Parts: sequence; structure tokens; C-alpha cells
Amino acid sequence: MSYRANYAPVAVSAHLGPNREAIDVPWADYVGDATPEYEFEVPTADSTDAYLGLRAFRVGAYGHEIEVNGEPLSGFDLPPADGWQYWEDLLTDAELREGTNAIRVVRDETTDDSFAVNTVTVHWREPVE
Repeated sequence: MSYRANYAPVAVSAHLGPNREAIDVPWADYVGDATPEYEFEVPTADSTDAYLGLRAFRVGAYGHEIEVNGEPLSGFDLPPADGWQYWEDLLTDAELREGTNAIRVVRDETTDDSFAVNTVTVHWREPVE
């Protein structure tokens, strides 16, 4: 069977943190401890090898979660970095489904960390008929 790569870009532009004054990111909407769920479409029930790439600004602590379809990804989802970073994470404990899927970022409330998420791109392989 042959496969092709496919992806879905998700514009998040969210500032997560205990207060809106913690970092200056005028391009991001302050959302507090969790983003809303952002939806994206997957056109096949046979997706495989899924992962996501995420652009984040000023993550200061481990422990924040990325959820796909309500399921948190395994391991640490956003490692700390001083400025901008691009991070990729496998979707091992969360599955993509055909049709509408949802993603959201949840801040670890036990920290005083403030950070911003710009974009998320979800990638997968799908069979070619």
C-alpha cells in the first residue's frame, strides 16, 4: 500500500498564564489556564504515524499538556525554552479520527509560568487509493 503525507494547520495565537501582564504578546489572546478546543479535519479513518509541530514562546516549566480529542499526549509536551521554539510530539496516546478532531493546550497550574502558543500543525500519513 502507498501512503502520502497530509497535515492540518491550526492557528492558536494564545497566551496562557496566571495573569495577562506576565508577558508582552499583543498578537495572542489571553486565555488563562487552557486554550479553547481548536478543530481541524482529518479526511481518512486510516491515518497513521501522526505527530504535531508547535511554535511556542517563552515556556518556562515542564508539565504543560497538549490534548488531542480530549486525551493528553504522553511524556512532556512543551519543554522550557527562553525565546521562541519549535517542538514536535508524537500522538502516541491520542488518536486522530476521520472528520473533526480537536486540540487544546493546558497550562500546569502549579507553576507561575506564562507562555504563548502561536501555531500547531498536525501531521499524519494516509493511504493512497
